Amino acid sequence: MSSEETYDFFAPEAVWNSDSFLHRVRAQSPVYWSPQFHGWVLTRYADVLAASRERRLVSPPGTGWLDRLPAELKPRFQPARDALRLWAGLSSEQDHLDFQRALKKYFTPAQVDRLRPRVQRFTDELLEAARTPGELEVVGELARPLSASVIGELLGLPVADRELLLRWSTDLQSFFQHADLESLHRGQRSLLEMQDYMRPLVDERRRAPREDLVSVLVSQEEGFFAREPEAVVANCVTLLFSGHETTSRLISSGLLLLLENPEQQALLRDRPELMPSAIEEMLRCAGPTVAMIRVSREPVELAGQRFSAGESFVLVYKAANRDPEVFAEPDRFDITRQPNRHLAFGMGPFACLGTALTRMEAEVCFQTLLRRLPGLRPAFETPDWKPLPPLNRSLRSLRVAVPPRA
Repeated sequence: MSSEETYDFFAPEAVWNSDSFLHRVRAQSPVYWSPQFHGWVLTRYADVLAASRERRLVSPPGTGWLDRLPAELKPRFQPARDALRLWAGLSSEQDHLDFQRALKKYFTPAQVDRLRPRVQRFTDELLEAARTPGELEVVGELARPLSASVIGELLGLPVADRELLLRWSTDLQSFFQHADLESLHRGQRSLLEMQDYMRPLVDERRRAPREDLVSVLVSQEEGFFAREPEAVVANCVTLLFSGHETTSRLISSGLLLLLENPEQQALLRDRPELMPSAIEEMLRCAGPTVAMIRVSREPVELAGQRFSAGESFVLVYKAANRDPEVFAEPDRFDITRQPNRHLAFGMGPFACLGTALTRMEAEVCFQTLLRRLPGLRPAFETPDWKPLPPLNRSLRSLRVAVPPRA
């Protein structure tokens, strides 16, 4: 490939056919300078893994696309910029480590296992409440409300507020994708409303702690949350947003993979012990993390090249998880795949914190669907996708046929 040729990561091909697009980028320019990202795009598994583990690469400021707005527009979004700077996953490495340390006190294996009956109850209730006879719309009636109910449970929020949390979470996506001004304004409004919603709850937990995540965060006596009291509110919003989006996308995209590969669905029904392996393959093929941006705080060597301090890198996990050097027949959905060392949750100091909970929610949900909906089949001709450039899309809806109740 000549140095004059470029890749457009926002083009329709990069959204609608991202796997083939990324195969081409990886094969021709695995370390590619992108003027769109003002950084180096890494697509090989080995390079993405090495960059994820490299402590000299840190997370950039969490204000994302807001930093790229024209100077005259930036003051309009200063409230959102101030709030996002306190999101632990988007701030300094030490702040994120403080966040991890706090959450690890809560997300023990025993705690995740204790949550399983509640996840089962939420799943059963949502399936019983399906609105259309003979049909279930998985995204809106199951995946999104289930994940919102669980994260709300962890934070001690009323189930009655689930719809409100879903609306806010949807609006916040504008900060992490290519969005227009109207969407950014809506995102800022919802972000501030979420913070206003959480403040009284945080104050109450300071006075009377309970056994929930909010109480864990306010109990920290040193580090990020002791130094920045407002960070407790900000990161409750982080948990509401990221915890919900990760799980809901796994459930909806994972189910679509089963619908598109009926032989794998049949195998999973015949061999339910393959469920953990099936979820790992869903994560590899359609994981929640498409890419992450990192910045070098000092000179670093990656992919056989030397880079100076201040360089930006786009770690494309979606491409790494389909690298043929690591995964045989990488575009084939295979629930028996072993080993399966995918990078769906990231790696290193900024890896996703709630992986055990996400896996457990997905396991309960898929087990219940396969048990209650024999002969699970699609009730659509083509999947209903929403484009989310760059390199991403999400399911607006996913309709499946539901057998009549006995």
